[in-house]
Amino acid sequence: MPQPAASLLVLLSSAAVLVLELLAARLLIPYVGNTLETYTAIIGVVLAGIALGTWLGGRAADRRDPRRLLAPLLVAGGALAAIAVPLVDGLGAGLRGASPFTTTVLTAITFLAPAAVLSAVTPVVIKLQLNSLDETGHVVGRLSALSTVGGIAGSFLTGFVLVALFPTRATIRVVAVLLVLGGIVVAVGLARGGAGRGLGRLGADGSTPLLGVAPLVLAALAGAASLATDGPCQEESRYYCIAVRAYAPDPSAQVLWLDTLSHSAVDPDDPSRLVFTYTAWYGDVITATFPDGRPLRALHVGAGGLTMPRWLRAEHPGSTQVVAELDPAVVRTAVERLGFAPGPDVGIRTADARRVAAELAADPAARGTFDVIVGDAFGGIAVPWHLATREAAADLAALLGPDGVYVLNVIDFGPREFLRAELATLSDVFPHVGVVRRGDGAGGNHVLIASHAPIDADAIRTVNAGRARADEVLTGAAAAALADGAPVLTDDRAPVDQLLTPSPS
Repeated sequence: MPQPAASLLVLLSSAAVLVLELLAARLLIPYVGNTLETYTAIIGVVLAGIALGTWLGGRAADRRDPRRLLAPLLVAGGALAAIAVPLVDGLGAGLRGASPFTTTVLTAITFLAPAAVLSAVTPVVIKLQLNSLDETGHVVGRLSALSTVGGIAGSFLTGFVLVALFPTRATIRVVAVLLVLGGIVVAVGLARGGAGRGLGRLGADGSTPLLGVAPLVLAALAGAASLATDGPCQEESRYYCIAVRAYAPDPSAQVLWLDTLSHSAVDPDDPSRLVFTYTAWYGDVITATFPDGRPLRALHVGAGGLTMPRWLRAEHPGSTQVVAELDPAVVRTAVERLGFAPGPDVGIRTADARRVAAELAADPAARGTFDVIVGDAFGGIAVPWHLATREAAADLAALLGPDGVYVLNVIDFGPREFLRAELATLSDVFPHVGVVRRGDGAGGNHVLIASHAPIDADAIRTVNAGRARADEVLTGAAAAALADGAPVLTDDRAPVDQLLTPSPS
């Protein structure tokens, strides 16, 4: 094989592995969640595939003619990449909220094999390029470096270009097709170089085909299976798998799904209705704090379906609001599919909420001016760690007025270690904190309250009871007891994913 062709083959096969690794996250997260454990599983499994493929590919190249391995490896890699799509969609639907172990097993079933097969290309090509022992170091070093360069190129191409421009499943299918076509080209090219027949049956001269018909048929079947699945996303943005679905218990409500989380519910015809319990708790706290219905100045950390901006418009007419949302597609969905009407009273900043809060906190004109801050940003079921720290809370505390209130949704089950840690973190910044939770103490959503002023728990209970609820409101000593002994989260240490319990134990 000519040196340029060998170099290109190593470069592109290694790039394909990293493209699949990054796209694996996009494929898996809508089913198993956007957590550190998910990325850990993907990285670990793909690295295992690279190690396994490199080892086995080198052994196979020593035992067989390496020219007869290359084309089947590329075709098999393409077929396995294509079949990963229906495997994830078929198995993932029953694994929402999966444990780290289950996530790792699902990742291994779907992406270990394509990573291993494509990684076997490099040692096979190295074997082809070794003409003498005198040049072993040069050949191995050059092709190993090109393999790494290919991985870097695949990472940058995927993260900066492909994810932004194309749907995940379509990209994986295109990569699969290109790998199969690459296998055909390699087979034909090696056949012309005298290595044997390119495709088809045994030749009259006794030469064997470098790529039989059977691998191509299997690749075609894998491609057809891949095309038969659509996945759970109605729209795929840079950050989320987005879908809007009817809310089964209430046909008049629509629910915004971001990855695995039913994030927001709205009644397009009645913005004063807060369908989800945790948003109704937001309303209880705000109503109890500002019972006169006066206009408020509000900051929203995360947009979701823009449920609370709608509610404030209806219940506190004349309010001015700032919404910080990282993903413009989420805002567009709220406008186009959930009926939010944009207006000058709601300014939307498509940027990371931590950065928006820091910029506002650095502006003397904004400090101490917000009556309400609503924290409702999530990655999976977790508050993004950089929004859960003492430093983040300090910026929000600087923005909150003397009588204002900061409400934050936290999802936690089991022993509630993350809930306790976040309550301890807010207690380290705000003089007054509290929690609203279900009266039976069950896990799930909890709304944390923080303020510079005393929190009127009785007023919150009165508003809550007016909705025929009997939820629990903890403030003062009760809130302190809940947070007692929990760590304060900081920018240097905020193990949010490890602290929370994602589902009932």
